[in-house]
Amino acid sequence: CLQLEQAFHEAWADPAYRDELNSLLRDYGGRPTPLTECHRLSEKLGVRVLLKREDLAHTGSHKLNNVVGQALLTRRMGKRRLIAETGAGQHGVAAATAAALFGLECTVYMGEVDTKRQELNVFRMELLGAEVRPVLSGSQTLKDAVNEAMRDWVATVDDTHYCLGSVMGPHPFPYMVRQLQRVVGEEAAAQAHALLNGHQPDVVVACVGGGSNAAGTFAGFVDTGARLVGVEAAGGAAITNGIPGILHGMHSKLLQDEAGQIEEAESISAGLDYPGLGPEHAHLAAIGRAEYTTAADDEVLDAFTLLSQTEGIIPALESAHAVAWVARVAGTEALPSGSTVLITLSGRGDKDVAQVRELLGGRARA
Repeated sequence: CLQLEQAFHEAWADPAYRDELNSLLRDYGGRPTPLTECHRLSEKLGVRVLLKREDLAHTGSHKLNNVVGQALLTRRMGKRRLIAETGAGQHGVAAATAAALFGLECTVYMGEVDTKRQELNVFRMELLGAEVRPVLSGSQTLKDAVNEAMRDWVATVDDTHYCLGSVMGPHPFPYMVRQLQRVVGEEAAAQAHALLNGHQPDVVVACVGGGSNAAGTFAGFVDTGARLVGVEAAGGAAITNGIPGILHGMHSKLLQDEAGQIEEAESISAGLDYPGLGPEHAHLAAIGRAEYTTAADDEVLDAFTLLSQTEGIIPALESAHAVAWVARVAGTEALPSGSTVLITLSGRGDKDVAQVRELLGGRARA
């Protein structure tokens, strides 16, 4: 971690690194992503809804912002192999994509449960040349994939870089990933400023698992007057139900029992079933700068359908958590009618369509 910290600080201060990163994000990744005004959804909810469209970035989510930066760093450190963990598969796909672009070997750890509900992304990673290693320990989900990736990294650090996918884990990962994702918030703030005639949104909302898309989004608005709202899965609400503890080399709020044993998170979304969140989010909550709430599986399914049918935009289940909160509180004291709300749509829902079809079919049969 000390080697990585030094390498990233040197890279981040190097104009050549920053220029190459920005060029790749523009010419390969498709940045800047647009800010879309949702006219029909806004009319239905009684609040003005803007979407920061990370679903339109290459590979279908915000994950490429972080991964391209870390792949450049891998090459800069003279390492030949990239490893990653993934839950919903979006980070794994992005890692496999960057590895193919830079000619790096790539291994992705993914919980066995997640490989089954995200079969399409498993195939995409393999098509891109990555080896996907199913993890059979523990709950066989994201937490356990992180465990295995860390074990691999410790044993192979001389020629391997661990491309951690969120603002979690040991320093410098939370800082490094936030810096690489802040492009989302900085773009969104500038776009909103132009669209709203010099004003900013009243509320900025993003889903939170480990929290990288939210951290990147909030970085663009933390010094403004906008309210910042992170939406966790109800079954994995570390801010709401967690207590301070240590996991994966970080001190943050975690789901744990009285003995400090980590409890399992549960979510309809493979990308949000992590029993904690990044330490910066815990800090923002502690100082009152950001607020964190939850969305339950049923209302997430409703939000998934709502956005699809009002705007023709199919969101990732992760992103649908943010939409669900807005739909639930629009027109209430929490989000008064006429407010302007910016939602980061962290990813597109192609990967989730088969799962949602099964879930909606099961709900109809029930």
